[in-house]
Amino acid sequence: MIEIALIIYAAIAAAALILYFPHICGFFYAFKKLPHRYAYESRKIAVLIPARNESAVIGDLLASLKAQDYENFIPFIIVQNQEDPTVALAKQQQINVIVVKEQHCKGDALEGFFNALKKDTFASFDAFVIVDADGVLSPSYLRELNHALEYNADIFITRKWAKNFLGGKENRSIFSNCSALTWPMLDDLGNAFRTALHMPLNLCGQGLMVRRKVIEEIGGWKYRTLTEDFELKLDGMLRGFRFLYYPYAVLYTEEALSHRESFSRRVRWLAGYRQSSRKYKKEIWKKVKIQKRMTRGEVEFFFGILPYVLFLIATAGAALCGIALSIYYGAAGDGLWVRALCLLVVLPLSILYLLLHLFTVLALLCARDEFSAITAWERLSVAFFNPLYILEYLLAYFCAVFKKKPPAWKPTERIMQNKNTGKRGS
Repeated sequence: MIEIALIIYAAIAAAALILYFPHICGFFYAFKKLPHRYAYESRKIAVLIPARNESAVIGDLLASLKAQDYENFIPFIIVQNQEDPTVALAKQQQINVIVVKEQHCKGDALEGFFNALKKDTFASFDAFVIVDADGVLSPSYLRELNHALEYNADIFITRKWAKNFLGGKENRSIFSNCSALTWPMLDDLGNAFRTALHMPLNLCGQGLMVRRKVIEEIGGWKYRTLTEDFELKLDGMLRGFRFLYYPYAVLYTEEALSHRESFSRRVRWLAGYRQSSRKYKKEIWKKVKIQKRMTRGEVEFFFGILPYVLFLIATAGAALCGIALSIYYGAAGDGLWVRALCLLVVLPLSILYLLLHLFTVLALLCARDEFSAITAWERLSVAFFNPLYILEYLLAYFCAVFKKKPPAWKPTERIMQNKNTGKRGS
């Protein structure tokens, strides 16, 4: 029985590995730099900042806007009411404020902005970049975005580093450090090869830039799920938009310090992914039937999760079988219980952890410039704890599926503002 269970585990795990092999090959694109183009034209860029009740944290972002080495941009702060303290901060720096009273999610704030913008003002912009109020821009961020517009792409995402790394250790935790590693895992080990193969990217609403023509074709901002960025990806797939990961523009994001907040964020993300997938699945499948073939992006949308599911089923099945056989043999006084425990429980779980550890180390290598700001001990802690952090996404997924009340867009915990903000980066 032990040998049979082991063979079944090995067969399913091997099938998962074969299906995942193209993605493994894609990891090499993380070390193949995108050509750095330079623009000779200064394009006008609008910076959109949804900032409902964000007065305590937005100061860092305003300081980084003031420090930009690019001039042809206009920031807009979007609030819910005129009494928001953010309005006074904006007036001090002569920044435009748009009041959108009816906003229950980020999509409402963005739609309200585009509805409030005059047609001639809208037409004067070449692109719109969305930045959260807790973000911080590197001094060359907008200049690099102008360079990025030299590429024939419609939707751009930029490199994300942890704002927590700019300050002292009190602004960091093992959870914020692992959360910071999410971005090189998604971008350098994923979106880099998607860019090269002209596939839709996994988007993030923080540091997302779209050309004016995207907003014109969409007709404003129509996305209302918890993950409006993922919804934009799926809609963009249907509309044939071109995507680009541009790593030369660096934006600092704030990562959650506590486990509770970090877990809550992941539940919201996964709930939003499910919302968006259900909303667009039929339309994407209809498109596949019309064109009578699947693009790489569509294959990934429908089957991209299959290798992970197969490997997890193989590992969980082997572990459960091993536990059952260990109990059976142990009750019978047979020494085979040790063999069952080692081969069907310890071995598969160890392989799973080792693969996630290697993936983590590779991500740390991609993000070595960013993670050099923290101590060697912190990097070592991330290398060994992050596999468990990744596995916790399983629990977050079940919470997203079975939670009675769906997660809502709400304020999150904030770290203290950093006086040294904006002094690192390209």
